[in-house]
Amino acid sequence: MSGPEFSLEPARRLTTLGAMSSAAYLPILVQVTLAAAITGGVIAASHLFGQRFKKNAIKDSAYECGIRSEGSTHTRFSVKFYVTAMLFILFDIEVVFLIPWTFVYRDFLANNLAILAPMLFFLGVLVLGLFYEVRKGALEWEK
Repeated sequence: MSGPEFSLEPARRLTTLGAMSSAAYLPILVQVTLAAAITGGVIAASHLFGQRFKKNAIKDSAYECGIRSEGSTHTRFSVKFYVTAMLFILFDIEVVFLIPWTFVYRDFLANNLAILAPMLFFLGVLVLGLFYEVRKGALEWEK
């Protein structure tokens, strides 16, 4: 056979990735079960062995540097604080989708699969959302 060599190895890798058996998910199941057991054990241990005390007005009061608190100890926050926090979480989650993409980018290129266009579309939607937020003034504190 003359010319460049042809290999079926990438095609085999694609079929083996698509045909995962339920045994491949066993480590995830073990990890989730172990995490739930440890969480339940810690909560049960703190409930069983934790200190029990009677309610006391002095011990239940807010304490700041040895000075009694004046006024309400539960102040209200502006809605802008919550909006900013939600926007931070929204754009922080984008990184969760971008990091795995960077790890599989070369594999997708080796298998001649288009991955750049969908990720650019995803980033474009995020940038449009950011422009929308700026235009609506969601990031302005002095309004």
